[in-house]
Amino acid sequence: MKITLKKLSTKDLATLVQRVISKSESGIYPVIANHPLLSDLKEMYADYDSVYTKKTFSGKGQDVATADRDRDLAYTNLKGFLNSYRKLLTLQNYQLAEELYQIFKQFGLNLDRMSYSSQTAQMKKLIEELEKPENTAKIKDLALTEAFAEMKNRQNDFETLFAQQAGANADLRTQKTATGIRKELEKSLKSLLGLITAMKDVEDWKLLYADLNELVKAARNSDLPDGDQGNQKPE
Repeated sequence: MKITLKKLSTKDLATLVQRVISKSESGIYPVIANHPLLSDLKEMYADYDSVYTKKTFSGKGQDVATADRDRDLAYTNLKGFLNSYRKLLTLQNYQLAEELYQIFKQFGLNLDRMSYSSQTAQMKKLIEELEKPENTAKIKDLALTEAFAEMKNRQNDFETLFAQQAGANADLRTQKTATGIRKELEKSLKSLLGLITAMKDVEDWKLLYADLNELVKAARNSDLPDGDQGNQKPE
């Protein structure tokens, strides 16, 4: 049974090992039942099977991006209102708008174009300043309490989702990867197939060898164009 396992795709290797285990445990071949090499292969396959299709990232990226757009909108709406209001010198509270706008300016008027981490740091500082009693009073006088609350809520929502994403991604990256255990799985499979090949001329092993050899040939041909598969030499 000749096959270069490293040429198999991740999925094809998993399929081959699963079929070898299934065939070996079918009850037809007593000689391999409960064999230590088969037990080792099953153990390695269990680890491999649990991770070879796992995601590298949490999949929360779109949710985080949406939350970021929501906080950007709340931020730009409030900033835009203050910028417009402060220019209307005939309005009674235009000076309050000017003072609040200067706070926005202090922490940056382009927060919505910063990276996630930079924007979050600056937004937290901005909100802390706006939450000071003298500034919340100005916000109230301008009837912007709800708008300010909206910006704070959107910022909190973003931080929550971003933290969840970071945690989920970290968990995924600390899990064993298919690449990391593939070599051990290949080694285990080679040991089992090597034993069966060595015993192929012994009466009780002949049928097992023949059946597993067909599985190996199918796996070896799995990455070939359909038209080429019929040209493979039999073992």
